[in-house]
Amino acid sequence: MASVQALRYDPDPCSIGRTLELIGEKWSLLVLREVFSGVRRFDDLQRRIGAPRQVLSARLATLVAAGVLRRHPYQDPGRRTRYEYRLTAAGMDLYPVLVGLLRWGDRYLDQPTGGPSLELTHRDCGEPVDLAVRCRAGHELGSLREVRPVPGPGARLLDPDDPRAVPPTDPRLREGLGLTAKPTGLTAKPSGTAVSGAR
Repeated sequence: MASVQALRYDPDPCSIGRTLELIGEKWSLLVLREVFSGVRRFDDLQRRIGAPRQVLSARLATLVAAGVLRRHPYQDPGRRTRYEYRLTAAGMDLYPVLVGLLRWGDRYLDQPTGGPSLELTHRDCGEPVDLAVRCRAGHELGSLREVRPVPGPGARLLDPDDPRAVPPTDPRLREGLGLTAKPTGLTAKPSGTAVSGAR
């Protein structure tokens, strides 16, 4: 779906936007950073990320309710039962997101201590871990230019009256639809079919 064609489609509901509603703020991402590193208990999390206790409680409850984390009981000697937070399968699937943020920050942000404070290495060979984008046939993609967005099964065309819709007279849209630059006697229906304007 070329960028011009993308203008014809409703951007909502968007999986990116919906995911950001769940984890797209500082405290949730820092919680995930710590849990991925093996820090699971509330007091440890609160000390490590510095979130106010009420804020941390709310973020943990949201992540648990969404199925990203699960609560697991533990009990220290002489203490009441408490809960630590462990990743679910859905939570583990967010690992590439965290790695991507880490690698982006390492590359584009200043490093106050002169270098990255965290390195990710392969447990078996010790080499650094990086992200790679592959298609399902196994081809590794070196550039976003090798990716072609196409409408998914849930894609919906915008209604012409929707304020987010591109005006049908926009020349970019006409070119994207394969119509002539200066159409004569043709108008586009909302459905995208062309009918003769001549009588």
